[in-house]
Amino acid sequence: MNGFDLAYGLGVGVSAPFWLIKPSARRKVLSAFRQRMGRGIDLSRRDLARPAVLIHAVSLGEINATRALIDLLRADRPGLQFVVTTTTQTGYERGLQLYGNQADVTLIRYPLDFSCAISRVLDQLRPSVVVLIELEIWPNFLAHCKKRGIPVILVNGRITPSSYRNYRRGAVLVRPMLRQLAELCVQDEAFAEQFRSLGAPPDRIHITGTMKFDTATVADRIDGDAQLAAEVGIDRSAGPVWICGSTGPGEESIVLEVYRRLLVNFPTLQLAIIPRKPERFDEVAKLIVDAGFTCVRRSETAGSRQQAAGSGGEAGSGQWAVGSDNPQSAIRNPQSPPPVVLGDTMGELRKFYSLADVVFVGRTLVDLGHRQHGSDMIEPAALAKPVIVGPYTHNFADAMRKFRAADAIVEVDSADALESAVRRFLKDPPAAQTTGQRAQEVVRTQQGATRRHADFVLKYLG
Repeated sequence: MNGFDLAYGLGVGVSAPFWLIKPSARRKVLSAFRQRMGRGIDLSRRDLARPAVLIHAVSLGEINATRALIDLLRADRPGLQFVVTTTTQTGYERGLQLYGNQADVTLIRYPLDFSCAISRVLDQLRPSVVVLIELEIWPNFLAHCKKRGIPVILVNGRITPSSYRNYRRGAVLVRPMLRQLAELCVQDEAFAEQFRSLGAPPDRIHITGTMKFDTATVADRIDGDAQLAAEVGIDRSAGPVWICGSTGPGEESIVLEVYRRLLVNFPTLQLAIIPRKPERFDEVAKLIVDAGFTCVRRSETAGSRQQAAGSGGEAGSGQWAVGSDNPQSAIRNPQSPPPVVLGDTMGELRKFYSLADVVFVGRTLVDLGHRQHGSDMIEPAALAKPVIVGPYTHNFADAMRKFRAADAIVEVDSADALESAVRRFLKDPPAAQTTGQRAQEVVRTQQGATRRHADFVLKYLG
């Protein structure tokens, strides 16, 4: 036990009353606690005779970035195994979708930074190299990797403004951790300078671009989008489609009000909202109903009976009623606005984007605080969609600089500005198409960072 262990133990003791008393918090913490302490790890897929790369991806965006990296490493080094760790429940669920059936990938929750937990995990998994995506460094984890001679590489490195401020305050602790990294592959020169100022060895810093461009499929459409449209009742021939993806708290109500205004001049405009967090799906469904719209939930459209919120009852009642077996019938009813589609399933955001005439990317219009600034605008851009974002895009600062330089994205800072931007694209489809094509070209020209990162990883595999 060291000083960090004592500090962590004190933190657990102080916070315990909160999650012990609150049932939802208690379930969330306890459900993953055993594995995060290095116990109960399923080793059935891990062949200890074969080298393994441990890739840590904090949450959803980082998990998505692992796909292309693993594919390249798999092709370059047949027989290599992978361990993917993640911190958040959303990231873990996405990891199950990506790797649940892949025999060469072991998915676990990232261990808590207690020495005992780190030791158990590293001793069981025995990785040949550790890859950290973007930046999450913990003193005990790095120390135990060093003790075992396991090189740790940072890829797709970046620092959010709030994290940078905190790291500067704690420079005495951060500097030795950065010096334990074998390589720091960062997205651009601005991030490189930040790492240098925090004490990272300059000769280990490499500007390699962002892997997020490589996660996107550059295409005109995504396979399966037509089936999705048919199942949720989106009819592109009946009117334009506005997709609001990865929305956060406070944004859905703004979107619904803007939608209400737009319907005055665009009565056939169809709207789909896809919240970022699964735990908010029910909340957003109620928001749609309370706003007076019919809600078609994607999760309830696969069977013969689709349920919709608000149909057949008073607007704002929040009561559920059985909707039509064919959601398109509601869209074609000239006496009522189109239903609002709620994308409450995982893994279909790209298909929704593929259906769009205009895209708003969420978690950008409302300030959600630390680590919540921005969702991925690269995915819809890769599909040549005109993309609108709010001012809070710090998590995609490098990408935003490139989109701005190409005049390939629209930034707004209010509900009125959002309405104006959507209205402009709906009134001028050629302008929307031009903006989308510029965005797609940015994505196309920026791809290739994953290849550069894979080469650094291979360097440490011998």
